[in-house]
Amino acid sequence: MYQREFDQKLKQAFPKAVLFYGENDYLVDHYIDTYIKKTDAKESMLNLYHDEWDFEQAKNFLSQTSLFGGTNLVVVKHDKKIPKKELDILIELANKSEDNYFLYAYAGAPKDAKSMQAAFSEKKGGAWVRFFEPNIRDGIAMLQQKAQQIQLDIDHYALQHLMLILNNNLALCANELDKLAILGMKVTSKDIDRLVYSTAPLATEQLLIDLFNKKPITATITKLLELGEDEASLLRSTQYFVNQIFLFHAYIKLHGHVDSAAILGYKLPKQIEEQKAQLALRVKSAALLKIFEHLLESEILIKKAPATQKEVLVYSMLIKLQGYL
Repeated sequence: MYQREFDQKLKQAFPKAVLFYGENDYLVDHYIDTYIKKTDAKESMLNLYHDEWDFEQAKNFLSQTSLFGGTNLVVVKHDKKIPKKELDILIELANKSEDNYFLYAYAGAPKDAKSMQAAFSEKKGGAWVRFFEPNIRDGIAMLQQKAQQIQLDIDHYALQHLMLILNNNLALCANELDKLAILGMKVTSKDIDRLVYSTAPLATEQLLIDLFNKKPITATITKLLELGEDEASLLRSTQYFVNQIFLFHAYIKLHGHVDSAAILGYKLPKQIEEQKAQLALRVKSAALLKIFEHLLESEILIKKAPATQKEVLVYSMLIKLQGYL
């Protein structure tokens, strides 16, 4: 079901077991917090995040009698699927007592989440909810609610500006509102420019990942330029990223495995290391050579071009680069 349907369901009763998934981490955390407040489980809950996941621990927790009359709330966050047999047991235990609840925030692929929806059917006392990235209007409405809760005086235009420089990431925006509230004054767009660090570098990295995955990139380029990234910065970031992909590509061909510490001189987080290895394996050596030549030619053109033409040349550079992949 979608968010609005879930909101209606919560007005009637809180499902005993819920699967949350999708592209909006802020809303996932929002509804987990809603459950915690509703059940008054802050002091009695069990959190099992990622590597902490332990089926036996979750099962034993839901099997016990509530301590001091509190609530047995289990919150699991994981990017791997819980086997159906284990899910069925946990959902059954959640429904055995009015004090039991089981929330599963799945951070893996939506197609895998769909295969778990049946386990959280209404007939079994469960529910599943998929969240999507909100549009600007919905995002601002959520942030306005947040601002009211923490008594922060900030207008619509400042919130819109905050979402722009933080690349529509509601979780980051909400964290920044908490920090801005400490000022104890009305917050304007100028205050945000002065105090909030832009996520443009992170967005640039995502742009290049999308580029190598052959996903649409023109909208992201436009957004980056709106965030204040200049053409020279995008060129340097692209050259640096391509060079890393080449180093990964060469190392894997020579050694048959990936080791970011040996390649870059420092160890990347495992997820990022695997992501770059996958990108490097997809591209052929001949294509990398063409990309390097293309970037050299583009650098000369961009540096020689008038300021009014540089933006067009950046679009052309990235779109043509993607054509070599």
